[in-house]
Amino acid sequence: MRISDGFGRGRPLISFEFFPPKAEAGFDSLFRAIAELKKLSPAYVSVTWGAGGSTRRKTVELTARIQDEIGITAMAHLSCVGSTQDELAATLAKLSQLGIENVLALGGDPPPGYTPPPGGLEYANQLVELVRARFDFCVGAACYPEKHPRAPSAERDLAMLAQKVRAGVDFLITQLFFDNADYFAFVARARAAGITQPIVPGIMPIVSGASIRRMTALCGARIPSELGRALDAAGDDDDATLEIGVEWATAQCRELLARGAPGIHFYTLNRSPATRRIHQSLF
Repeated sequence: MRISDGFGRGRPLISFEFFPPKAEAGFDSLFRAIAELKKLSPAYVSVTWGAGGSTRRKTVELTARIQDEIGITAMAHLSCVGSTQDELAATLAKLSQLGIENVLALGGDPPPGYTPPPGGLEYANQLVELVRARFDFCVGAACYPEKHPRAPSAERDLAMLAQKVRAGVDFLITQLFFDNADYFAFVARARAAGITQPIVPGIMPIVSGASIRRMTALCGARIPSELGRALDAAGDDDDATLEIGVEWATAQCRELLARGAPGIHFYTLNRSPATRRIHQSLF
């Protein structure tokens, strides 16, 4: 299924994101988590691309296995970082041969001091152009309700997003956020800028206070003061943190869907319990 074909049919598209384990032993537990989440009938799942392309082979293999063995439409992430255009084209050709119809085109997060290889790409819009020029994929891309952490301003970030969309993006998935006001304000600004594609909110259920603070520091997402106080009160109590995370994400999702979001993309961290609980509260 081409993911873009599922929007606008009266039911929000619920999807889950996974990442390839670094060790082969992690695949068994990952497939158990995916099997549990399959019971929720997701519209699709996505598989991330390792930093610097470190798990590119596993991304291709895992995406194909999820689609072939588990029977869920799967989307592969693809990043500019660490690859030449020829390498990216070879990966796209392999995905196509394996029956994958959907890719998420990303600029990627370059490590400090990174220089693109000769013939490499630097920005996501260039990758979208490459996909469109040579292949027939449904193309998703990322967007940032609170602006990309490397963008000098929200206005510049939106201009770059519009350029990326014009290159041939079918739908957008947001970076994680915890204040729905940021999402709705961003959608309004995107629409005013002429971006008409579906903008799917990305939601990460919090399972660890320390981990989410590290992630938000890296991606520029803001933790609202009310949520921050609750996480501080939970301290190192993972059970209490999980309850806070489930409650907060459930409230987010309920409002997002009630106000017309085209779907929810869950950043699962390769786990199923929190996502299952949220889903069960919503549907």
